[in-house]
Amino acid sequence: MIAVELLGKIKSKWLARASQELAQAEGVRQSFSFELDRFYDLLLEALDSDNPLALAPLLTEWVNARPESDIRQKDTSLFPLLSKIQSITHQVTREELNPEQALDLIDYLLPVFVSVFQFVADCEADLFIAQYSKESENARLSLEKLDKSKSDFIAVAAHELKTPLTLIEGYASMLREVLQKVNGDGHFSQYLDGIGQGTHRLREIVKDMIDVSLIDNNMLFLNYQPVWMNRLLRIVEADISSSAELRQQTLKIASIDGGDEMSFVDPERLYQAFRNLISNAIKYTPDGGMISVAGRQLPGFFEIIVADTGIGIAPEDHERIFEKFSRSANVSLHSSGKIKFKGGGPGLGLPITKGIIEAHGGTIWVNSPGCDEVSCPGSEFHILLPIRKQPPGENFAKLYEPLIQLNQIRGESYSRSMEKSA
Repeated sequence: MIAVELLGKIKSKWLARASQELAQAEGVRQSFSFELDRFYDLLLEALDSDNPLALAPLLTEWVNARPESDIRQKDTSLFPLLSKIQSITHQVTREELNPEQALDLIDYLLPVFVSVFQFVADCEADLFIAQYSKESENARLSLEKLDKSKSDFIAVAAHELKTPLTLIEGYASMLREVLQKVNGDGHFSQYLDGIGQGTHRLREIVKDMIDVSLIDNNMLFLNYQPVWMNRLLRIVEADISSSAELRQQTLKIASIDGGDEMSFVDPERLYQAFRNLISNAIKYTPDGGMISVAGRQLPGFFEIIVADTGIGIAPEDHERIFEKFSRSANVSLHSSGKIKFKGGGPGLGLPITKGIIEAHGGTIWVNSPGCDEVSCPGSEFHILLPIRKQPPGENFAKLYEPLIQLNQIRGESYSRSMEKSA
């Protein structure tokens, strides 16, 4: 083949020129000349066989020869080297061959070099992707390890705090009794009340820390019991209405369609979830605002909506607020009360609520157009909760079977009475 013969004629001149221009140091030049000789031989083979991929093994070696630390750097790409090799090839071709031969050889070499550049681009892209994937995986493993360390710390710290907290409560109680026996607690009463309030608040935080630890480790146990959703919401309303009154807020909890029918949930945990949501609404709603709880029965689910006229939540925070310790970093707001406007806390209420709802097989999300303390666009927390007519597990089903049958009879009687009245 003419192209192979022409390329063979200029090899010695090409090697000398390439070695001189591509490797300045003598030691590097000697070792690199060997690689250039391999490249040239494979270039001859590619022309002879009409197969540009004949250069693939060598190019793969060159691409993979770079250290991992250099992969991201653009100046370590093979493109500048290959461009220089192509330029030297054209120079030597024009110098050593007549114009017609030079033009023919360059024409033959053009598709080979195009294939070479394309192959190197693909190899380097694959290398970049592999490197980034490796770094992403390492980062993910590091985050998992860090998150586990945090969860372990929370669990250990919470349990370790319970013992000294119990001691403080016990000694404070004994101190009150002693003072009352001597001459009454007098002005010491307010100090003891302060200790009592502080220990009560600390115990709530410790309890939340333990709950978060249980949720993180998939160890949250649900005690399913027969519950009437409207009754549960009435209990929550009775317990938390005083907090809304202190902020001159209006709290409205409407009855849910189907909420007077029996279903199986963990009433203590669900009470905790509803109370967290309403307390959160009270905290982030200005004085005089409104909090409402409404819902409806969907096929197989209750949808419960806790809405407020508060400051709202920025769209980028709709997911973040359900992560533990996601509250404001402003330390001055923390430990400032559970219902004070924008009062800070450890940021565990919503993550716990999310864990409780998901443990029931439900889901929770928030809708809010944004955060604005002036216009107060408000927020809506939506809960989808499965309606369980039977408790999970055969033992529980047998235990509550008489109650389930009685509830079914009452439901049928109610349906018949409604049909007659219609």
